[in-house]
Amino acid sequence: MTTVRLGTGIGWRPEIADAVEAMPGVDWVEVVAENVCPGHLPASLLRLRERGATVVPHGVSLGLGGAGRPDEGRLTALAERAAALGSPLVTEHIAFVRAGGPLTASPGIEAGHLLPVPRTRDALDVLCENVRIAQDALPVPLAVENIAALFSWPGEEMTEGQFLYELADRTGVRLLIDVANLHTNHVNRGEDPAEALAALPLEAVAYVHVAGGFERDGLWHDSHAHPVPRPVLDILTDLASRVSPPGVLLERDEDFPPTAELERELDAIHGAVAGATRERLALAQTAVLSSLVAGTPVPEGFDRTRMRVQARALAAKRADVVAKVAPELPEILGDGYRPALLAYAQTRPMTGGYRHDAMAFVEHLLRPGRLDDPRTRRALREWHRDRSGPRPRSHRPTTRLARATRRALLRR
Repeated sequence: MTTVRLGTGIGWRPEIADAVEAMPGVDWVEVVAENVCPGHLPASLLRLRERGATVVPHGVSLGLGGAGRPDEGRLTALAERAAALGSPLVTEHIAFVRAGGPLTASPGIEAGHLLPVPRTRDALDVLCENVRIAQDALPVPLAVENIAALFSWPGEEMTEGQFLYELADRTGVRLLIDVANLHTNHVNRGEDPAEALAALPLEAVAYVHVAGGFERDGLWHDSHAHPVPRPVLDILTDLASRVSPPGVLLERDEDFPPTAELERELDAIHGAVAGATRERLALAQTAVLSSLVAGTPVPEGFDRTRMRVQARALAAKRADVVAKVAPELPEILGDGYRPALLAYAQTRPMTGGYRHDAMAFVEHLLRPGRLDDPRTRRALREWHRDRSGPRPRSHRPTTRLARATRRALLRR
């Protein structure tokens, strides 16, 4: 399935429609599917679409985690909204919202809220079948969201990460990861967000939700009416350090702050992702460079033969340039200079430029057991002393070269 790159977005709500239209840096919006009518779309959403912003319908009432099969009418309504908005995907929740009915020979009852599905094999089987039914009925791909929960089911057989991995693996459904909900489950259920992220099939992430909440009496309430707290941003950074999220969206449902505050929250979200992107790139580049200049294993996916050729080329260039910035060394070491520096370069990366590298190379050679010839050792020690002292004995490179060469030749 092709990944849709969404960028940075915000949940569209009528109360902030004008502000959202005027905000810089908003690439897309998400709208609660049940709150819009396909034949009477709000003018604000139409204007956003006209200027190229993506609009994604986000369902809240399908109840994919319920024991019953998804309601055909609700699926049809969700499909109509996806078509009317020209959406590349639709999203729903891993939750149940109603119970009772024919399966229990009792009246149907509604929660009016998203409730957690037990993480058991039986519940997973039902959820997978319901997801497949929804996928077949929708004109665009489906992504499902992990929810926040105040309670846990007894006898659960899987962690959240394992449950989501199995669901994505068996159905091919995309995942909408709500990092605020991971924080909620950390506070309320003692679940480690990092462990959940480590278990996820990150290649299945469609986009990410970020939202605020508050803590009361030891429980975290996912209010969508408070500023995004630092722990939620930290979880976002952790996720973004593992995979580049195709999209990140700020959710706010009530108690809307001034526009400037919403923009600051979007900036903080963008900063959390951007910082993690740099970290992820830095780790990848360090692994590659270390394999080329320090002898560490070649990272997975690279052509090992080509990497060996590149490593040899870098070592050869290193030997050539060190010989230019410190021409006394090939004179002192003679034919042994190049083999010695190439052997040194295999496991000791350059860290401070070529001049510093020349000094470190000589320091390495001067360690006990490195050189058998005492005259060469003395010449190198004299060279090192001349270069590393508080003031060079001569500021003229030709003079230093002549002195070092003369001493080396006279002592042979």
